[in-house]
Parts: sequence; C-alpha cells; structure tokens
Amino acid sequence: MHTPAAFIAIVPSVEFDAALIRKLNQMGPRYTSYPTADRFAADFAPADYAAAVARVAARGDVRGLSLYVHIPFCESLCYYCACNKIITQDRQKAVLYLDYLKREIAMQGRLLAGMNQIEQLHFGGGTPTYLSDEQMDDLLACLRQWFEFAADAEGEYSIEVDPRTVTPARIHTLRRQGFNRISLGVQDFDPDVQQAVNRIQPEAQTVEVIEAARAAGFRSISIDLIYGLPKQSALTMAQTLEKVVAANPDRIAIYNYAHMPHLFKSQTLIVTADLPSADAKLDMLALCIERLGAAGYVYIGMDHFAKPDDDLAVSQREGRLQRNFQGYSTHAEADMVALGVSGISAFGGTYSQNDKSLAGYYARLDEGVLPIRRGVLLDDDDLLRRAVIGRLMCDFALAFADVALPPGVAFNDYFADELVQLRQLAADGLLSIDADGLRVSLKGRLLIRNVCMVFDRYLGAGREQQPAPLRYSRTI
Repeated sequence: MHTPAAFIAIVPSVEFDAALIRKLNQMGPRYTSYPTADRFAADFAPADYAAAVARVAARGDVRGLSLYVHIPFCESLCYYCACNKIITQDRQKAVLYLDYLKREIAMQGRLLAGMNQIEQLHFGGGTPTYLSDEQMDDLLACLRQWFEFAADAEGEYSIEVDPRTVTPARIHTLRRQGFNRISLGVQDFDPDVQQAVNRIQPEAQTVEVIEAARAAGFRSISIDLIYGLPKQSALTMAQTLEKVVAANPDRIAIYNYAHMPHLFKSQTLIVTADLPSADAKLDMLALCIERLGAAGYVYIGMDHFAKPDDDLAVSQREGRLQRNFQGYSTHAEADMVALGVSGISAFGGTYSQNDKSLAGYYARLDEGVLPIRRGVLLDDDDLLRRAVIGRLMCDFALAFADVALPPGVAFNDYFADELVQLRQLAADGLLSIDADGLRVSLKGRLLIRNVCMVFDRYLGAGREQQPAPLRYSRTI
C-alpha cells in the first residue's frame, strides 16, 4: 500500500546550478537505449529478431511484455515536432495503415505464442486519437486476440492524447476500451507561443479533458510541456506552470526544445529570432524546478516529475524504475515489442526498428516478413554498459558490487578509463565516488546524461565510429 502523498516528507530531489550547467552542457544521447539508435545497422534482419525470440523461449523465462503501438497520423502540423508523423486529413490512409498494422500484430502474435502476456501497453504517435472509436475498438480486439493482457488493476495501459482532438465523451470511451493512464500534450498555455508553433489549444479545452479523465477513472494523468519554444519567457512559463499545477496532474514532463531544422523539416517554419536565448532557457528550467518542487512534485530524472505517491516515484524509491523508448517505466526488465511504422523493439538482448516510411513498412509486410529495417545484437560489453547506464539514469547511484562483471574482473580494472573521467566530474561537483560506488549529487542530477556518457564506449575520443554531434540534443 502506497503512503499517501500528504504523509510523505517532501525533500529537494534536484538542485539547479546555472554555472555548472553552462560549463558542462554539451551534445549527448538521451539514453532511451544503449547502444543508442544511431548505432543500429541495416544488416540486422527479421531473422535476427526471430532468433532472439527463440533464445528467450528456450530459456523458459516467460515474463510480462511491454507493447508499443505507433499511430503516425496527425490532422495538423506542430512546428516543433520531431516525432515520426504523417500530416493528413485523408482518413482512408488510416484505414489502409490499420490493415497492415493488424497483419504485423498477427505475425508477432504467432512468433511470441506462449510468452505473449502483456503487462504494459502504450499508444503513441502521431496522434493515437486520430483513430475513430470504432477503429480503436477493432485494433484493440486484434491485440487481445493475439496477446493476453493483465487485469486492469495490474496492467499499465496508456495513451497519448491531443486535447484538441477529443471530447469528454471520447475520454470516457477510451477508459471503457481499457486504457487506464493518459498523457496530454500541452507544451504551453500562452496564446502567442501557441500561435508561433501552430498549436492553438485553449486552457479550458485541456482542463475539460483532465476533468473527464478523472471522472472516467484513469489511474494517472500526465501533462507534457516544452521550454525553449519561440515567444517563451520566464513570465509566460510561470503563468503556464501556475495553470498546470492548478490542474493537478499526477506526472509532468518538461522537455527542452531542441531546434534542429537540419533534421526536422517542420522546424524550419519556426522564426529563429523568436527563440529564447540559452540563458533565458536556463531561467525557465530553474523556474520549473522551483515551482514544481514547491508544489510537491518529485524529480524522477531527465524531464520527468511526479507526485510522491505516483507509481514512478514509488518505483524509484524501491529501485524498480526502468528507462526505455517511452521514457521512464515502472515495469523493470520487461522486453518491449513495438508495432507500427518506425517502432523500436527491445527484445532478448537486441534492438530492432521497423521501416520509417509507410511505403517500406507496407512493402515488407506484403513480402510476408516483419517490417524490420535495422537493429543491433548487443554483445556482453553492451549489456554490461546498458545496465550501468540504466541504473544511473533511474537511481542516480551505482554500487560497484552490483555490476555483473566477468568472473575475477574488478570494476576498477574494467572501467579504469571511465574512473578517470568520473573523478573529474566529481571534482566539478556532479557526483561523489568511493571504493564502493558513486552517487550523483542533487545538482548533478540535471546533468545525468553527462555522467552516463562516460560509460558509452561509442563516444570515446579516438575510437572508431565517432558520432555525428548534430544528431544529438544538448544535455540541458
């Protein structure tokens, strides 16, 4: 039984140090996976994924799975968006997509027979509510035909919702369809900011959806915000935060807008001169941390805050938190199966990504094979470093004795080069380190990506396959 929020002592969970951030801010991965997606190779084939499934099946280690379903369609373009999406009002495109998606579901269902128990489901996009009620019913029926879902009280079934596309009645329908967690895109309530990014969304519209979600019995309500958008300032952010805190969501994600028009064409529509300066962005981040901390939210990591009695905060306190392609997760060690265009699966020591284009996705399924276009088989070193990075991202601490090193190998020997870099970060105040392990400081938590990058062997100076820095966002 969770301790009620009112009885949990609220202590600072993160500390803002502008000078330290300015000194150490750099390009780096977000570590939703390790190795990161830019390391996936085109020679990874559907047969490699099937072999990974066979290895897991042979071990008899049947655990609950996590399913991700990608719905790529949106009615209108948000200029800041870096997601894999298709802007269209031609609803027939969704009809065709769903036909192919159900083919993929059936193929995965057959492959995973005997270990198809689902504990976690997430619908992302695009805009999942682009689908009609009838289309959603049909898609969920297909999923339930091929997979066994945990009961509502045990399973975590979430959906991303654009409040502009739903009514209160639709929210109640989503709950009836089995979703018990909901994530709402807000980004900013200021009208000028909304105009600058082509996302007009009145506060009343969002609040109405939140109230409907509570009335419908959703277990958790999350709100997404972005800082660093055009026309934003500390003043507009303060006003948005006041409204968000008043709405009282269970979780809040506050993303740093990364302006990379060389990668995302829609961002070329943003007026560069309207973007806040780096110092203004830091002011906004500091404000978010201050206001949310004062409102009782716990800093989970990266961009995420949660109420103390929310499952994310409880999982972190109990050492069960995990990070994956959907961000932070309460289902530790669950293999993930991703369905739909561009989806990335993490299964049995492999990562595999579906084709990013509809044409390629459809063509592979027409050939009778899974639409996997690239991926990677992790070696022992990858698995070891993934575990280290995962614990740091979730726990802000690492006990050396808990690292599953090869027999007879000491942490100090295996990670000798990394320890040199860690001691420099310790000198900068990001962490403390002793013979038993390391602990990230409160002010180092915002720069956790910097700490994790030390363990990323693909980023090492002088090593092969140097990353393309412009593919990464700044760590803050």
